[in-house]
Amino acid sequence: MTEGFTFIKTMRNNKFFAYLRVLRVNQWIKNLVVFTAIIFSGKLFVPNLFLQSFYAFFIFCLLSSTSYVLNDIIDYPFDKKHNLKKHRPIASGEISISEATFILFVLILISLLSALFFSLSFFVLSFFFILLHFFYSFYLKKYPVIDIFTISTSFSIRAFAGVVATGFHIPIWMMLTIFFMSLFMASVKRHAELVSQGKETRYSLYKYNEHFLDFLTYSSATATILSYSFYTYFEPLPPIKSMLDDYTSVHFPGLEARKLLMITIPFVVYGITRYAQLLYERYEGERPEKLITTDIPLIVTIGIWAAILIALIYVL
Repeated sequence: MTEGFTFIKTMRNNKFFAYLRVLRVNQWIKNLVVFTAIIFSGKLFVPNLFLQSFYAFFIFCLLSSTSYVLNDIIDYPFDKKHNLKKHRPIASGEISISEATFILFVLILISLLSALFFSLSFFVLSFFFILLHFFYSFYLKKYPVIDIFTISTSFSIRAFAGVVATGFHIPIWMMLTIFFMSLFMASVKRHAELVSQGKETRYSLYKYNEHFLDFLTYSSATATILSYSFYTYFEPLPPIKSMLDDYTSVHFPGLEARKLLMITIPFVVYGITRYAQLLYERYEGERPEKLITTDIPLIVTIGIWAAILIALIYVL
């Protein structure tokens, strides 16, 4: 009898983890871009604005999971041929198509209702986001270039969601940095898929080739570095009273007017270079969330960049 209860409990736990995997909770990290508006406006530690951004982040996590479930349902035949994706809950049969469809319906309902309770403008943006992903899953992902531009647009919408949620502006050069960075990561992902898995795992890969994807990778990486460099040069630090403001105003007058953000450029350049290195040496670009959370040099680089950024905006 005890063994029977243990078996049932184990099955339930496995099913629970299967649901988490189909939602791709590990990829929710992508939605942290929602915090861009308050981070670069110097408002990260303002409680009500942080809570508004967090609420927006949570809604976009649900919206992202909606697109993942829909994509897995549609890509079921392709995922079964993929060395890694065949282990996903829907492709492996852990979760049936009918179960996945029910999960999809619940996610759409909860995420859009939550967005509506937030504000009408946030609901419109959320609806546009989910509509874009529906078109992507059914139609746009079949066309080369358009597929990765759609992914980049979805990241831009995430960033703009933070603007709608808090009312704080994101400078145009930072928005372009987000767009080109996501374009770079999408190009790297397509390259990794083409080289490691072949063309049968994604319809659009039949119309890609390595040289063209190399061109997209180089172009988007260069555009990312230039956009971020222009941001650090043209955008002043936010006019907030920081921790050492009294000290720096006396001993370092005019410090806030200097182009201090430019010292973070080398870390952005190295981060992009390291990411590309992992692609060309190990073909690990298929799962960017894994690279960002497991590669030590990349983690250290992001950590130092973030620490300098926080120090410049909120401390000095």
